[in-house]
Amino acid sequence: MSSTTKPPIDPTTRQHARENRHHQSPAEAKLWKILRNHNVDGRKFRRQHPIGPYIVDFYCHEAKLVVELDGRSHDAQMDYDAERTAWLESQGCRVVRFTNAQVMKDTVSVVEGIRLACDEEPSP
Repeated sequence: MSSTTKPPIDPTTRQHARENRHHQSPAEAKLWKILRNHNVDGRKFRRQHPIGPYIVDFYCHEAKLVVELDGRSHDAQMDYDAERTAWLESQGCRVVRFTNAQVMKDTVSVVEGIRLACDEEPSP
């Protein structure tokens, strides 16, 4: 995605993103406490951020990195997640996924994984 061409955000999607910010899972809340306020290498993260037709859990624009947290409900939507990931990647984003259980049990490793993903060079 070039800096001049952003996919349009439907007003309904934008409203859903706002609503989602008020209904975080415990894992999202825990990770947000760490990612907010430029706490990871000075990088700014947004939560429940709309990109095109999708709302991503966390997004770092500087690194073009999408961080998704998957709970048990994601097990049933693997095809949807694959389609969504492919679309986000077609827009120049990289996507990393962690389970809610990983965030709750091993937050340090999750944050280190995010830090490393931010530092990776994007694929051509």
